[in-house]
Amino acid sequence: MKIRPFKKKPLPLVTEGDLCLFFVGVGSAFSKIHNQTNLLVTKGDEHVLVDCGIKCPQALWELGCPITDIKKLLITHSHADHIGGLEEVALMGRYLSHRRPTMIISKEYEKMLWDNSLKGGCGYNEEGKLAFDKFFKTIRPEKVADAERELSEVTVGDLNLRIFRTKHIPDSSLTWEASAYSVGVIIDKRILFTSDTRFDPEFFISLDMEYQFETIFHDCQFFKGGVHASLEEIAGYPLELRKKMYLTHYGDNFKDFKVKVKKLGFAGLAEQHVFYCYDEK
Repeated sequence: MKIRPFKKKPLPLVTEGDLCLFFVGVGSAFSKIHNQTNLLVTKGDEHVLVDCGIKCPQALWELGCPITDIKKLLITHSHADHIGGLEEVALMGRYLSHRRPTMIISKEYEKMLWDNSLKGGCGYNEEGKLAFDKFFKTIRPEKVADAERELSEVTVGDLNLRIFRTKHIPDSSLTWEASAYSVGVIIDKRILFTSDTRFDPEFFISLDMEYQFETIFHDCQFFKGGVHASLEEIAGYPLELRKKMYLTHYGDNFKDFKVKVKKLGFAGLAEQHVFYCYDEK
């Protein structure tokens, strides 16, 4: 992996064929220093924005990439730091660019996202009642048979995404089945992005044994308890995992923990506005 700084606007949505990850933000839901943890994945002529929180349209605009330039999205779950910008995406597409972006989404989650989140602001207009498909085109991931946990897969261009369920909310849920809908993403079978998750060591260790990830971007908060994995907990991962693990979704007090993160053997804190790039295989 090569880490390159973002130097010049506009933020590119294509590469020369290599795989690049660009964090629009790396902060927690309430971060004021960083943008929220939303991830742009690009490979060749394809791009997918993974999550679009409240700050995301503004953050992309400041990078020279208006939200109307985003053509494909994948949403991991329905918290505001992951979906808060979607109403702007929908309305800008319908009334400004006159183009529907494509969402990679299951039929089940589409209904949840529309009924519980987007319908209130988008469901009624000059035509009366509107539905999800008036704002977004869809790509349906296909279920992967015999997976350890619910898993689906989609390939766009040369970019492969595997989407798996995580244990996020509520903190009382003992299994992923008992948890509300929330997913992480395996990118090109090389990179693991957990999105939001509680500490789930057996599952993530087994995933790494199967895929032998080059890099892991793991949810982390600096205190124990609640619905995110804590630094104290993930410090218990084997050293070989920690060495390739960058921490995301962290709080504004991150400077107090940068040295500790390194001493614990982690690759470091993920940074916003840099490119994490991987050569073609």
